[in-house]
Amino acid sequence: MVAVDRGRYTCLVESVGEKGRRRKKDRPEGAAMSGRIVVAMKARELGRKGIVVGDRVALVGDVSGASDTLARVVRVEPRTSMLRRSADDTDNTDGIERPVVANADQLVIVTALADPPPRPRMIDRMLVAAFDADIEPMLCLTKSDLASPDELVSLYSPLGVPYVVLQKGGTLDEVRECLSGRISVLVGHSGVGKSTLVNALVPDANRAVSHVNAVTGRGRHTSTSAVALELPEGGWIIDTPGVRSFGLAHVSVETVLAGFPDLVEGTIACPKGCTHLSEECALDAWVAAGHADPTRLVSLRRLLASREGAPDED
Repeated sequence: MVAVDRGRYTCLVESVGEKGRRRKKDRPEGAAMSGRIVVAMKARELGRKGIVVGDRVALVGDVSGASDTLARVVRVEPRTSMLRRSADDTDNTDGIERPVVANADQLVIVTALADPPPRPRMIDRMLVAAFDADIEPMLCLTKSDLASPDELVSLYSPLGVPYVVLQKGGTLDEVRECLSGRISVLVGHSGVGKSTLVNALVPDANRAVSHVNAVTGRGRHTSTSAVALELPEGGWIIDTPGVRSFGLAHVSVETVLAGFPDLVEGTIACPKGCTHLSEECALDAWVAAGHADPTRLVSLRRLLASREGAPDED
């Protein structure tokens, strides 16, 4: 599934050169792909089952890809991963989950070093979502020609999160190497240069580019839906709309803690139901005794605070 738009599902099937391949002008906005494009609707028997970009599905009916034809999606194959976000933690939504992308194996968190300034709390939330989905995270730091990446890199080095640093007019060789052969979903808030990056990686993607508001320091949403794009050197990127929040009400404390295996043993002495944010938490004594790096505990608690809806003051 390469795009979903108002009840129409755009799927990529078979290989280059097949008859019936949809013409470029008939592709979904921003789609640059090599196989045959088939537009489908969801079969009634699937009921309320959601289908998202990245899903692998079974089709029946007219799968020629000819203009003005519709196939039917009759089955969604088992997923290897599912990136989710909740409605905002502060909303009265009871942690309603919103599936974002299926079957990705890498989450690329795109953030600008300036214009707009980085928002570590937002990055924290996206890292928690990556842990929850069992997807490898990576930081992609843009606009290094405007500000140094050192402070942000040092903040996340205790987590061991890989990163790439980009600047205007610079080479994309490093980021291409990180994306090659993988299914990567790109996330970030508006104005960080995500669409510019996508257009550079996939020259005929034609993703709309936003501008940062000089007063608010925020960009406007230009991508309205997720779309999967095939990379010329192999692999896929899934571009997602810019976000201004990333709710985590659906994520458990245990899920976040699983990203810190060096701290897990220290929680054995914690009181039942410990959130690891209170004075009763046993992790302070565990770390003080030299069993783990103190910066790791700071990182864990920052992520847990993000999960609980700590205000985004960045």
